[in-house]
Amino acid sequence: MKRRTCLALTAGAASHLVSWGARAQQPALPVVGVLGGTAPLPGVVGPLLEGLAQGGFHVGRNVAIEYRWADNQPQRLPALAAELLRIPVAVIVAISGAPARAAKAATTSVPVVFEVGADPVVSGLVDSLARPGGNLTGVHLFTADLNAKRLGLLFEMVPRAATIGALVNPTLIGAQGVEAELTRAAAALGVTPFIVHAASEGEFDAAFARIVAKRAGALIVGNDPFFNSQREVLIALAKRHALPAVYESRQYVTRGGLMSYGADFASVFRQLGAYTARILRGDRPADLPVVQPTRFELVINRGTANALGLTIPSSLLLRADEVIE
Repeated sequence: MKRRTCLALTAGAASHLVSWGARAQQPALPVVGVLGGTAPLPGVVGPLLEGLAQGGFHVGRNVAIEYRWADNQPQRLPALAAELLRIPVAVIVAISGAPARAAKAATTSVPVVFEVGADPVVSGLVDSLARPGGNLTGVHLFTADLNAKRLGLLFEMVPRAATIGALVNPTLIGAQGVEAELTRAAAALGVTPFIVHAASEGEFDAAFARIVAKRAGALIVGNDPFFNSQREVLIALAKRHALPAVYESRQYVTRGGLMSYGADFASVFRQLGAYTARILRGDRPADLPVVQPTRFELVINRGTANALGLTIPSSLLLRADEVIE
């Protein structure tokens, strides 16, 4: 089991802090537990700590952090959540839907701050976005709802694609909603969607082979924390098969992917840190509305477009938040 622990060195600054739902015997410093379903993802921990710091909590000074990552083995999440509670932690930060559900099942008293793509009301995490109730709150990315937008942007880039492949993880919470949204969006564009499933790295080669055999002219990689942990593999496969692809985050594009459209993930994780700081200061999760991003970014890699023989339409260039040369 991988563990990374940052223990604060001084207790005086936090000796008077009382977190909501804290146990009778609390460590000298409040401990924040981070629960993730994958390996640590670039761009997650840094912004999270920035949000904490903006709220007055600095690792190594007045707060401690315990990380637990399931390394793409979701069956480990319940045990990892229980392990965090035994420390005990004052707050759990759950990265994505499966960790959030594991944390919810593990405790009704310790606050949980989540980042999820699927609707947290529909999935049963909270009572409502405005008044979450219970011990959970966080950020809802509504990433599934953005797939129609991604598909439209991809079609602008590759207007001659009669068939567009879609890679979806069937084990993702809300996967059926993702597929339904892609099907509706493809019908509106007059293209044929070809949805292929992959739930492990070992299934990627066969999935791409099926997409190529179908003569798909482009590819949309569905939003999924597991896919995000396998960015390099997915980008390499798209490049090998000369498939123009759209992804959910800029991290793909900075590593050679063609284009992405999605929330600014850095601001999302800063928000998680800010909410965690508020809870450490005494706010109740039930009173903190679930936040939805207001800023979305389109990022395009011109070098990858050139390598694929694509001319980026001016309509996309004008809307792009960043064009990577």
